Amino acid sequence: MINRRTFLKSSGMAVVALGGAGTPLFLTRAAASVTQTPFKSRKTLVTIFQRGAMDGLMAVTPFADPHLATSRPRLAMSIGKNKGQLIDLDGKFALHPSLGAFERLYREQRLAIVHGMGSPNTTRSHFDAQDYMETGTPDRKGTPSGWLNRASSLLHSASKADVTPFSSVAMTSAMPRSLYGDAPALAIARLEDFGVRVAGGGNNASTLALANSSGKGFEALYEQTSQKILRGAGQESFDAMKILSEANLKSYTPAKGVNYPASPLGDSLKQIAQLIKANVGLEIAFAESGGWDTHVQQGTAAGTFARRAQDLADAIDAFWRDIEAHQNDVVLMTMTEFGRTVRENGSGGTDHGRGSCLFVLGNHLDGGKVHGNLPLLAPENLADGRDVPVTTDFRAIFAEISTKHLGIADSTKLFPGWNGERLPLVKG
Repeated sequence: MINRRTFLKSSGMAVVALGGAGTPLFLTRAAASVTQTPFKSRKTLVTIFQRGAMDGLMAVTPFADPHLATSRPRLAMSIGKNKGQLIDLDGKFALHPSLGAFERLYREQRLAIVHGMGSPNTTRSHFDAQDYMETGTPDRKGTPSGWLNRASSLLHSASKADVTPFSSVAMTSAMPRSLYGDAPALAIARLEDFGVRVAGGGNNASTLALANSSGKGFEALYEQTSQKILRGAGQESFDAMKILSEANLKSYTPAKGVNYPASPLGDSLKQIAQLIKANVGLEIAFAESGGWDTHVQQGTAAGTFARRAQDLADAIDAFWRDIEAHQNDVVLMTMTEFGRTVRENGSGGTDHGRGSCLFVLGNHLDGGKVHGNLPLLAPENLADGRDVPVTTDFRAIFAEISTKHLGIADSTKLFPGWNGERLPLVKG
């Protein structure tokens, strides 16, 4: 098996992934011709990190709690069916109107919500909290690997032959902490910039031209690489790269009626949909959504929070409709480092807190429910007298999805030092 640094930088042949902005192009042909790919259909986990700490009380509001309106006189919202009003889910919780695209998925019992989730570590530092969540070890710093990378390793612990260059992909310009580790992973801001390069220069076209002009095929270049560890990726990996390198450079067209938001998250999820449709062996995908640090003028039906929520819900909804034929094999999960204070601050915003909520989307979930335990928001029930208490350790959720969806049985290896109970979210 190859590690990510060797994979991205080898002396014989390197896989390159360059950051930037733009629309992905080169997977169109592969996506339209799934039967040409050599890989079997696989279970895929798509993760979205909401960086900045989402206000779970505004995203999924416990509107029946009388303490909330008292604590948030400017941020409290009302239930109703008019535009800009909270969407009643179950008589107790309601969706923010900008998350309206989630209502259909919730009613169809595909979307599960977990409230009061977070880390047992009490830090209010964004950097530390994100690090703890991405490594899956909130009790210690310095963990060298991320939990998603360990998940990838456990998926292939019995056989390395089925590892592909696309087993784990982050749609980011730099590798996220979640995917640090020895298992192969790629950070690709734009799929169109992904290719195969012979050391010393050259891109896809020149590499293949060089191979052909010298009477050597693509496989010959593979055989000539001096990196034995790179050969461990297997012929299957190079079959995938060959398919992608030969693909027509035409704009990807999502499914009929699907329109992704013109945003970084929308672009990321569109590219993940391309990889899923191309059947290149994608098992773990990572994307980011920023801007959730709402200290000032958070807003209600409009404002900073509403804009971020609209983008999140619309991007996820577009992605889910785009991969309709693959939905049974995909679970999407959001995460955020911590929540916000119950009481609003003097600037019309909320400060760093503890518990928040997350969303899990899939066809085999115990959906249409708000899971977890959110007590009444009376002062005596709050963490440090000010925050939503963490009643569900994030590892209980991550372990459930990894076990039931990806098929990883040993949570002790996935989350070292943790022996808690999984939160039952997946049916069967």
